[in-house]
Amino acid sequence: MKAIIIEDEKQSALLLSNLLHDYCPEIKLAGTASNVADGFSLVKKLSPDVVFLDIEMQKETGFDLLKQFEKINFEIIFTTAYEKYALKAIKFCALDYLLKPIDVEELKTAVGRVAEKNSNHQSNKKFETLLQNMGSNPNQFQIALPSLEGISFVSVADIIYCKAERQYTKFFLKSGETIMTSKNLGEYEELLSEHNFLRVHHSSLINLSEVKKYIRGEGGAVIMNNGEEVDVAKRRKEEFLKRFRNV
Repeated sequence: MKAIIIEDEKQSALLLSNLLHDYCPEIKLAGTASNVADGFSLVKKLSPDVVFLDIEMQKETGFDLLKQFEKINFEIIFTTAYEKYALKAIKFCALDYLLKPIDVEELKTAVGRVAEKNSNHQSNKKFETLLQNMGSNPNQFQIALPSLEGISFVSVADIIYCKAERQYTKFFLKSGETIMTSKNLGEYEELLSEHNFLRVHHSSLINLSEVKKYIRGEGGAVIMNNGEEVDVAKRRKEEFLKRFRNV
């Protein structure tokens, strides 16, 4: 796979280049750029298969680069030194990223995932969703849900609740559709907690806006708007009632 690195720190670009050379033989590094303008020109000139893109470059961001393309027909692996809002937005769209200092095993895993992908249409949709989320009201966010069939892009507001199924997560939507994803419930709890979702049980994450009724008990249970009953764990009851009263 032909690759380019867009990174404003010379030492970081050199380190990544060396790691790719030593541990990722499937990658052929074709060039590097240190800012958005040069990065855009390099992508247009070389038509890479994958771009390693720094999120924060002085006064610019990797997102400024993406906005310049009408269509993104290459894979991207974001690189960043910071756990910030932008990183959560990337996770929302099931995109690949690496935290600096870059771990060799995480790099190999990210490159391996890119090598397995063969749908530019879905890649383009991921980036469209990312840029849309970055400029949207949180209530209009979309989330990418990877499954065996592919990736579904779902409005967060359309999710009623999520249920753990071993290492997988099952989503229940307002449409009546269910989607089984390949990630665990803990990952979705991290992403959705700021969008009025609450983990009420070790196996259940609910949209508080979709709670129809609370049934009293040791922990109790909730009836969701789709008629499903979800148990509330005793140790989570107090937090649930506090949040529920404020919905």
